[in-house]
Amino acid sequence: MTSQTLFQLSRIGYLALLLLLSGWFIQQGINGTYSLGFSLIWIVPLLLPLKGVLTGNPYTYAWASFVLCVYLLHGLTLAYVTTDALVFALIESVLICALLVSFPFYARKRGRELGLGLKKKSEQQ
Repeated sequence: MTSQTLFQLSRIGYLALLLLLSGWFIQQGINGTYSLGFSLIWIVPLLLPLKGVLTGNPYTYAWASFVLCVYLLHGLTLAYVTTDALVFALIESVLICALLVSFPFYARKRGRELGLGLKKKSEQQ
């Protein structure tokens, strides 16, 4: 799989997740389940890697996986504790798992194309 294909899939998946979770948390804030301010705070961490994900920065793809882990915990917890939002929780969890696989692969492949990476200790001397 080429880095361009991984880039497109990762970017589309990230934007789908952003829209899905934004809609979910804003809807929860409007319904009164959460306050609207609390709901918006849930969206902020997803917005942090937005510029780097859209531009294809491999470094952003590498660290954005850590941000996604919080949302994976949310999806898995929601799937465990509720039956009302089970479909949403499963979609969220599957989408995040796909991103947790594609983000590091893209970062590695694109980083190698650009000549980025960690130098081996023997090469540094």
